[in-house]
Amino acid sequence: MKKITLNPGKKVYFCSDQHFGAPTVAQSKKREEKFIRWLDEIKHDAQVLFLMGDLFDFWHEWKHVIPKGYVRVLGKLAELKDSGIDLYMFVGNHDLWMKNYFEEEIGCQVFFEKQYFEINGKKFLLAHGDGLGPGDKGYKRMKKLFTNPAAQWAFKWLHPDIAMKVAIYLSTKNKMISGEEDKAFLGEDKEYLIIYSKEKLKSEEIDYFIYGHRHLPMVLELEGKAQYINLGDWISYFTYGEFQDEFLLKEFEK
Repeated sequence: MKKITLNPGKKVYFCSDQHFGAPTVAQSKKREEKFIRWLDEIKHDAQVLFLMGDLFDFWHEWKHVIPKGYVRVLGKLAELKDSGIDLYMFVGNHDLWMKNYFEEEIGCQVFFEKQYFEINGKKFLLAHGDGLGPGDKGYKRMKKLFTNPAAQWAFKWLHPDIAMKVAIYLSTKNKMISGEEDKAFLGEDKEYLIIYSKEKLKSEEIDYFIYGHRHLPMVLELEGKAQYINLGDWISYFTYGEFQDEFLLKEFEK
């Protein structure tokens, strides 16, 4: 478990599901500009920033090529890292083909699985959230295919222009941006991540479960004063998490 001790006046920030690149380049740029304004606002007191997955609607790294665009977002993240802010990124279901670009070019540590952190004595379980918990067997099978080394090897031999066109089409067809299924709370007994978190509490002491993926911003009290948190998204809600002495879920309105 990685431990973080906050310096006086400093905070940890969490955000997820920007899905930059969708549904169109023009619409995405407006959201990118808002996200950059938020990064500028938090950089004065941020000690750590967690990007909790699906920063892009699709991402793939070839040996010498990355997707076109996002230059201002990438530059701003590099600026934050260069200023001394620690950056951690979780791979989501839309950008699961990340490799080493963010670590080598920005210095952002990338995680492909859930992680445990202790921050100022509080225990956090952090994950994008896709594939955790019971059910969702169709997606779990699809994820096994997409993370299969043979499938990744075959895809990388497509010309990037062709590969990106195919991938963007499939990405938007498979998961509508902030679809109706992301706006309705299904109930504690049907939400996979809530079920998963409750099971974890039976054997582990966790203060905060923080996830992306679900798009619906939510803070739910669990047993033992633990909190279950969905961070929401930067498509409809523009929400983010902030932790210093306690966790707060906020909306960025500028």
